[in-house]
Amino acid sequence: MNFLEEKILTAGVIKDGNILKVDSFLNHQIDIDIIRQMAYEIKRRFRGVSVDKVLTIEASGIAIATLLGDLYDVPVVFAKKSETANSTDDKYVSSAYSFTHKRLNNVFVSRPYLSAGERVLIVDDFLADGEAVHALIDVVGQAGGEVAGIAIAIEKGQQKGGAMLRAEGYRLESLAIIESMDWENQTIRFRSQPERHLADTGIKPL
Repeated sequence: MNFLEEKILTAGVIKDGNILKVDSFLNHQIDIDIIRQMAYEIKRRFRGVSVDKVLTIEASGIAIATLLGDLYDVPVVFAKKSETANSTDDKYVSSAYSFTHKRLNNVFVSRPYLSAGERVLIVDDFLADGEAVHALIDVVGQAGGEVAGIAIAIEKGQQKGGAMLRAEGYRLESLAIIESMDWENQTIRFRSQPERHLADTGIKPL
C-alpha cells in the first residue's frame, strides 16, 4: 500500500452515490506534504519522458500541477471553466461533463499558453469517466501539441475513464486506483499496482 492509499483510508470519507470525499487533504484543505509526495512520485513514474508544460483543469488539480511544474521547471497551465470580464476570445475550447457536479462545463485555455510541438503532461486529482481528461486532450490537440502522459491522483477503477484512456494508447499513471467502495461499511479496496523503485532519477526519497 502506498502513501496515498494510506492517506485515503485514514482521511477519506465515502458518500452515497459512489462519491469519495478527500477535501481534508486534497481538494479543499491541502496537505502540502501529501501533494509534494504526489509530485515526486509522478515524476518518478514518468522518468525519461520529456515535458514542456504541465496542464490541469481548475481547481483541484492546480496544487499537484504546480509542485510538478516546479520539479520539471516548466510552466503550469490550468484550463478555466468559467468566463470572466477579462477572458479573451482567442482560446481553445472543449467541453466536459462533471461526474461530481452533474453538469456540462465548457473549459478553455487562452491560445498563447499552449503551442504547437509542445509535449504536455496532463494532471488531475480524480479520474472517473474521463470527461475532463478528454477535454484537456482535445485542447492540446487543437494547439498542435502532444500528450506526453496523463497523471492522476485518484482513479475510480470501477468507472470507464481509465480503461478507455489506456485503450486509446495514452500513458496513464494513477497513484491510487479504487477497485470498489462500500458506503455502508466505509471500506475501500484498491487495485494492486506493480511495486516501483526509486532507481536513479536524481530525486531523493522523502
